[in-house]
Amino acid sequence: MVRKVDMLQVLRQLGTAMRCLLVLTVLLGVGYPLLILAIGQLGLQHQAHGSLLTDNGQVVGSSLIAQSFSGDGWFQPRPSAGDHDPLASGGSNAGPNDGELAGLIEQRRQQIAVRDGVSPSAVPPDAVTSSGSGLDPYISPAYARLQVDRVARVRDLPVDEVRQLVERQVLGRSLGFLGEPRVNVVELNLALQRSG
Repeated sequence: MVRKVDMLQVLRQLGTAMRCLLVLTVLLGVGYPLLILAIGQLGLQHQAHGSLLTDNGQVVGSSLIAQSFSGDGWFQPRPSAGDHDPLASGGSNAGPNDGELAGLIEQRRQQIAVRDGVSPSAVPPDAVTSSGSGLDPYISPAYARLQVDRVARVRDLPVDEVRQLVERQVLGRSLGFLGEPRVNVVELNLALQRSG
């Protein structure tokens, strides 16, 4: 009698284990890979088509790659070691103890302060330092706001209108907690072109 009860328990536990194995195999062996495949396909479609920016049917850039903008009537991106060339992506490889880099940063700070009519201490760090790739399309909201008066003056637009344009372009933290608020300078300049 004792052996029958033990065998019955073993069979029940074996049945439970087999059902768990079947459910987990379907969920993790089929469902999860299909979910990841679907997410990847959506990402590829966005990468292939979603990042291209157009104006009047013409492709004018990508929301993923910064561009150089010449003239004081445009918002300026971060500096780039490769002049915003996607084929020359990379940093300057200069470290924080490099005296030449420190001098270059100070030179950029002075130039931006003069160009935008502000104190050198008001120039945010992203205005004078390049990103690791040299292609970062984002600037801080502080750097975008710093440029508002100059852009409005050169384009002969009301300062409030340009300021509102910047505020509409500010993106919050990813998922509400990752990274910092940012402004895509390529999209901002495209919106500026369309408004004026």
